[in-house]
Amino acid sequence: MNRQPAPVLKDLVLIGGGHSHAIVLRMLGMDLIPGLRVTVVARDVHTPYSGMLPGLIAGHYSFDDAHIDLEPLAGFAGARLFHDEAVGLDLAGRAVLCRNRPPVPYDVLSINVGARPSLAVAGAQAQGVPVKPIGALVARWEQLQARVLAASRPLQVAVVGAGAAGIELTLAMQHALRRLLAEAGRADDTPAFHLFGATARILPTHNRRVAAKFMRVLRARGVQVHAGARVCEVTPGEVRIEGGETCAVDEVIWATEAGAPAWPAAAGLAVDGDGFIAVADTLESTSHPGVFAAGDVAAVVNHPREKAGVFAVRQGRPLHANLRRAVRGEPLAPFRPQRAFLSLITTGDRYAVASRGAWSVEGRWVWKWKDWIDRRFMHRFSRLPDMPAEDAADPELVRLAPPEQVQELAGAGMRCAGCGSKVGATILDRVLSRLSPYQRSDVVAGLDALDDAAIERVPDGMLAVRTVDAFPALVDDPYLFGRITANHCLGDIHAMGAEPRSALAIVTVPVGPEEKTEALLRDLLAGVVEALREAETALVGGHTTEGAELTLGLALSGVADPARVLRKRGMQPGNRLLLTAPVGTGTLFAARMRRRSKGRWIAGAVQSMLQSSRGAAGCLAAHGATACTDVTGFGLLGHLLGMARASDVDARLTLSAIPILEGARETVARGYLSSLHPHNARLGRDAAANDGVAGNPIYPIVFDPQTAGGLLASVPGERAGACLQELRALGYDHAADVGSVEPRVQGDPHVHVDP
Repeated sequence: MNRQPAPVLKDLVLIGGGHSHAIVLRMLGMDLIPGLRVTVVARDVHTPYSGMLPGLIAGHYSFDDAHIDLEPLAGFAGARLFHDEAVGLDLAGRAVLCRNRPPVPYDVLSINVGARPSLAVAGAQAQGVPVKPIGALVARWEQLQARVLAASRPLQVAVVGAGAAGIELTLAMQHALRRLLAEAGRADDTPAFHLFGATARILPTHNRRVAAKFMRVLRARGVQVHAGARVCEVTPGEVRIEGGETCAVDEVIWATEAGAPAWPAAAGLAVDGDGFIAVADTLESTSHPGVFAAGDVAAVVNHPREKAGVFAVRQGRPLHANLRRAVRGEPLAPFRPQRAFLSLITTGDRYAVASRGAWSVEGRWVWKWKDWIDRRFMHRFSRLPDMPAEDAADPELVRLAPPEQVQELAGAGMRCAGCGSKVGATILDRVLSRLSPYQRSDVVAGLDALDDAAIERVPDGMLAVRTVDAFPALVDDPYLFGRITANHCLGDIHAMGAEPRSALAIVTVPVGPEEKTEALLRDLLAGVVEALREAETALVGGHTTEGAELTLGLALSGVADPARVLRKRGMQPGNRLLLTAPVGTGTLFAARMRRRSKGRWIAGAVQSMLQSSRGAAGCLAAHGATACTDVTGFGLLGHLLGMARASDVDARLTLSAIPILEGARETVARGYLSSLHPHNARLGRDAAANDGVAGNPIYPIVFDPQTAGGLLASVPGERAGACLQELRALGYDHAADVGSVEPRVQGDPHVHVDP
């Protein structure tokens, strides 16, 4: 008998993907805790490493060099990654409140969301660009480069904050813009930089020798230093200094002292005078046991320190150790942060100054030293070892839960089959009572009734349209999995020009304690209900059972007007082939299983899968579509071949016109293909004429199976352009004309693939 995975006994939730949490995840992956479910709630799937930000701005590092990719790191740790932003806490209910999904319950919680510059100065919130979050700064930096190139005069750039961050950023931006303008033949148009510091000298937390060195560098580079000039107001095109002096500027970068997010204090956590989470020497909250914090967002009350990334890095190991102790119910261990630390400050041009206390040294070799330190640190998260196997019989289980609960779940591998495997009625009742499914007047009996089956009216003269689909969880977040699955299943109804009306859900949930099963089921069905609501479709019933892994399916019913129903047959020579969404989910998630995808690639694929085809279906019908299907498991070529056979025509597909998800070209080229891909490819070899393109590295994408893919429709040639324009106006940004319909020449229908 196959051994079942360990049931979930406790939940550890990590808010944020900062340096401390990155270290925690890596260490958890090296020594998994059976029965512990780890969930990361992160607004950004790529965590910027602050030590490499100036080098990224200056052009010395790529995006991937300077960011920790949480997607493979979470996978290595066996953790779920929820791409969302925490906006609050329910401390009494022990749940994290998120911006775009249901609350995430926890047994033990850790917060590592960093801090951001304080924008309390009038106008700074609207006009200033804060250094953190770094992701927003990087995006604004790209806009600034374009603005500098387009400007007819040298721009004026102000950096507020004369600490290490402000100085490094000033010199990095200046270095990059000088090179950019020199390459454009406009070396004289380099922006003028103004550096504003509230204290009498720059770098107030460093020794005077270091400050003097950087003062010389700044003056040599032409940076206008305004020391002892506290900015009191920012207006469009101007900064105002205390005392009344003003300075005309075009861009304001804010790099002042760190400010705390408001939601920890609002939730009731103890905070220090500046709003940072107050923690003891163990990094546990001084007010709420089981809640931890690290990095800039935390204030160790017995050891106050300045906000610096080095402290977050050093806190990673003790935080990991105490989180392990907390989930086991063991006493926590204190730690003492270091007082002094090595500071390495760059000058934008592969030159750096090192200092510690009163000591300092400088040179290009110092930059190389810093580069070696930073790359070595980042390699810890990009070069991950193989994961150890999880042992479901590990005695660790006994340490995570009461003995009676462990005994109840110990026979998880011998659970009953048949109706004995159903999820308990009380769990279902509680979950359903918290859902608000879309209500339809034509549903006579649904979730609100106790009947054995749902009942609905079918309008006279309409055709009944029904479909069903199911698969295991594709993403970590059960809420998103519910939305994606519902969207995938609805695609069949939309493709036929039908109106979806009702749905039955079929769910398999892993064995676990009642409260864990209930939370999982609640999140999953909340996602289903959300997607069905957008389609004005009622959830009317379903079935739940226990199993080895989370699986979801939907049986959908709808109606269609016989005169307007769309089928696969109906393609006519001269039609253009329009595809409403990019392809590539199969190869991307195949790469993800091997921890070879990037977080932004998976995030982009998820957003594509969450886009409903409802609006696209209406647009295609309005422009006279003659045939339609949704592109799913058989891939683009397989589904097009099915349409060609049903219509008794040939089709021509233009490889270069196919919209492809970011990252899919790379994963296909590296051979990361779905397990269904070989079957699709065999079908294509038999029925596709592909002379001259079979060797193209992107050719395999036509066989890539899709989840919640877009619609593929044939539209009269004279109306295709207008249809495509309207699709893009409706938000289908990647909609494309990918080919044409041709008369069948001889033999069976074929799909011709052109470069």
